[in-house]
Amino acid sequence: MADVLSFLLVFGVSFVAVALGVHVTELDTNWSILLAIAVFFSILSVWSFRGRRQDKHRHVCVLVLGDIGRSPRMQYHAISLSKHGYNVSFVGFLGTKPHEAVIANEKITIIPISEVKGLQVGPKILRYITKVVMQSLQLLYTLLKIDHHSHVLMQNPPGLPSIAVTCLVSCLRGTKFIIDWHNYGYTIMALTHGSKHPIVQVAKWYEKFFGRFSSYNLCVTKAMKEDLLKNWRIKATTLYDKPPLIFKETPMEHQHELFLKMAKVYPQFKQCGESTSEDMELTAFTQRSGNTGDVSPVARRPILLLSSTSWTEDEDFSILLKALEDYEGFVNVGESLPELVCVITGKGPQKEYYKKLIDSKSFNHVKICTPWLEAEDYPRLLGSADLGVCLHKSSSGLDLPMKVVDMFGCCLPVCAIHFQCLHELVKHEENGLIFQDSKELATQLKLLLSDFPSDEGKLGLFRRNLRASGQQRWEENWDQTVLPILTADSR
Repeated sequence: MADVLSFLLVFGVSFVAVALGVHVTELDTNWSILLAIAVFFSILSVWSFRGRRQDKHRHVCVLVLGDIGRSPRMQYHAISLSKHGYNVSFVGFLGTKPHEAVIANEKITIIPISEVKGLQVGPKILRYITKVVMQSLQLLYTLLKIDHHSHVLMQNPPGLPSIAVTCLVSCLRGTKFIIDWHNYGYTIMALTHGSKHPIVQVAKWYEKFFGRFSSYNLCVTKAMKEDLLKNWRIKATTLYDKPPLIFKETPMEHQHELFLKMAKVYPQFKQCGESTSEDMELTAFTQRSGNTGDVSPVARRPILLLSSTSWTEDEDFSILLKALEDYEGFVNVGESLPELVCVITGKGPQKEYYKKLIDSKSFNHVKICTPWLEAEDYPRLLGSADLGVCLHKSSSGLDLPMKVVDMFGCCLPVCAIHFQCLHELVKHEENGLIFQDSKELATQLKLLLSDFPSDEGKLGLFRRNLRASGQQRWEENWDQTVLPILTADSR
């Protein structure tokens, strides 16, 4: 009944506006514009009314105005929804291959949209405006044509123009709108343009104004929950990122298979010397006996240091490179430290810049590679590593790095750069260490790796603490936090 009333209200207002527009004048420009808008909303009302008698309560739209394959949290949302019997329309860009659990799921339908470029000539502001308008129209058309749904669950950022468009569609179709706040979009824009730039100020107003029209809100930290309420008067529920069950320590046999696969492309994973036995299959880190099939670590193997990144402005990898130079210096002056292989995974706009910077370095005891891993291989590599490094500095100071969540799921200790709410995740001297600059990171690497491969030092202690922590997993956390929101609305 509520859907019918909503339809009648919107259609009725539009009809009256049309009638008034026609009655007052035939040529007046302002009324012509009003007439066009009224007709537009009338058409939307009729279109959005289609299918409302269908069973909408078992259908949810998950929306990200970005690459689905590089949006792990939204993929986890979709998988959790499907496990509870919901049909999911997953709307977003198709760039990177999503996780197999998404692709193979019969209850999840990926609805691709393309990233609109807008005008390629003219002033930059005009090109940006045309891009936003065209993206809005594409998204509006997509959301209206899919089967009717009870909820839209949208990632923010990016929220321009998706928040306003989704608000409109939710109003027209009588659906509940849930924003999952990962960060503030305007703070990311400020990294490039500066916080005082007019575009940044408009983006901040837009996010704050339209964000209040959502039915429910999720966010990633307690600090963000408090900030949303205090500064934007938006009530949110904290849904911490938690590692799904695929993130766990990798058995030695699976490590060996992964290293063999990586060695075909990245020489850093190939065996470092000649085999002492003809029946041994070697990588830089593991060896498998041809007689027994047993896999064991290579004697005097290097450390596997891992970091992942989107190669954006909020992560300064020159800090890690300088720390690795200092580590190399420690070895050169006689410190008893292992060789080190540093793997930095991910894609992003600054990757080529840093690859050139890496190639300019001259290391003897450190090797660096920058692969892009398949979704299934990434957790296996995390579960095989010895130490993780995180250089994420939140643009707002209010979000947490998901990469550290994944590392902890694999019981991988972490060195992480300090920012405002990092303490909600990384406990200094318990599951990792927090550093301020490259010098402190280099000192921490020296401290943690000096006892390798013994597990009696701090590195081993942090790993044991992680194993004993009984970490909550994504599935349990989602069931406790998000599922009640959905089921309450379906009653």
